[in-house]
Amino acid sequence: MLGFLFGFNARLGRLQFFLASVALAIVMTAICFAIAMASLRTSSPAAVRPEDLMKNWAIIAAIVFFGLATFTLQSMRIRDIGWDPVCVIPAWFALMIVDHVAAGRFPAWAIGQEHQGTMVGGIVNLGLMLALTFWPSAGSEGSYNNPFQPPARAANKPSMSSERLARVSQGAPRPTWS
Repeated sequence: MLGFLFGFNARLGRLQFFLASVALAIVMTAICFAIAMASLRTSSPAAVRPEDLMKNWAIIAAIVFFGLATFTLQSMRIRDIGWDPVCVIPAWFALMIVDHVAAGRFPAWAIGQEHQGTMVGGIVNLGLMLALTFWPSAGSEGSYNNPFQPPARAANKPSMSSERLARVSQGAPRPTWS
């Protein structure tokens, strides 16, 4: 179970990613509703200020939980596509930082006065979400029953370690006992 929660090396298919994203949205809606009801119960609605809400530990914990859950789901799906999350996610973060700086430095490039990004950043985010949702898995022979298992190798094809040993010893690859 912990391997699934922190499964940066796990793989998540398209349907599982979509359903996990919907489930995360429902859970976060319930958490936000509970936090809002608790903050309104302790004070009147007119007395609640945004500065006071950001000091609330429950809101900070919800933000951290949502960020980690989203990051984990995206990493699992990026790995299933066949891309390396260690390269894709930092590149995406860097592009979003450059986009934010460009929108702040050149306000004419920003989407609007209330937005902190440009059209390029919006298109990149849309493209990444569409790829995560609709891009086929790298194995593409079929869906994986277990997200932690790699796709099955062909029975007659030697493993990479067998090929490496054969290359080093200049011999035939060792037999597979199946």
